[in-house]
Amino acid sequence: MGKKAFRSGIVAILGRPNVGKSTLINALVGQKISIVTSKPQTTRHAIVGIFTDSDYQAVLVDTPGLLPRAGKLINRSMNQAAAGSLAGADLSLLLVEAGHWQAGDNHVLERIRRSRVPCILTINKVDRVRPKAGLLPYIEESAARGDFVEIVPVSALKGSNLDRLKQQILQYLPEGECIYPAGETTDRSMEFRVAELLREKLMQSLKDEVPYGLCVEIEELVERDGLALVDAVIWVDRESHKGIVVGRGGLRLKSVGRAARLELQKLFNRKFYLETRVKVKRNWSNDAALLRQLGYDARA
Repeated sequence: MGKKAFRSGIVAILGRPNVGKSTLINALVGQKISIVTSKPQTTRHAIVGIFTDSDYQAVLVDTPGLLPRAGKLINRSMNQAAAGSLAGADLSLLLVEAGHWQAGDNHVLERIRRSRVPCILTINKVDRVRPKAGLLPYIEESAARGDFVEIVPVSALKGSNLDRLKQQILQYLPEGECIYPAGETTDRSMEFRVAELLREKLMQSLKDEVPYGLCVEIEELVERDGLALVDAVIWVDRESHKGIVVGRGGLRLKSVGRAARLELQKLFNRKFYLETRVKVKRNWSNDAALLRQLGYDARA
């Protein structure tokens, strides 16, 4: 009996904001690749997570939540990143929330339909459905909305049914060699991941509109003798936000920096020293030059 052919391919994970795309990719890869908060639009870039088994490699693309309307340049960039992930994808996962199909889900589904990329409807957060009998009618109603190759209910947070999802993904990957070396889990640099993790801690600490008015830029990252020295700038778009981010006596910024440093040390297995500063750049989210500097595809 011949050896089973190796399979590899690109899987775009799409959905409206806050349905759990980042939690799912982290659970599938088995490592924190994409930051997670309870706030919509936490993910701003298309982020690659890679999991490799003995007979296949899946390159997962975590995308920003697709928005029907995107006024600011940064929001248009996020939509471009999400929609662009379908170009060249072998498979897509439409992630929806169990029991809560919304207009935004229809918008994402239409994008996938136009791309003609095969789609697995992945119904997330099934652990929240009470009573469980209510899940079946929702699955049936959702199945009728599109031409899905598979339908898989999961709980990314609890890790439920992810093995079945992996098995279904495998069925739709083409034969081919590894796209990335077997040990890699993402294509993103340490600088990018440090900036994102610091932004995650800021978003978790802040309330209301402030999290959406900030971004993080790593000006320098130097590694010496097992120590990573990081110089980070936190950009805000209002002077009043600067004081909120810093906190009374600098306490919030110190607390956020400490939380980020401790998690980075676990993630990268080395010590970190973070130097953080807060700067004001009014309307930065509409500044094409700064957005490009921060890694966005900022086309007007």
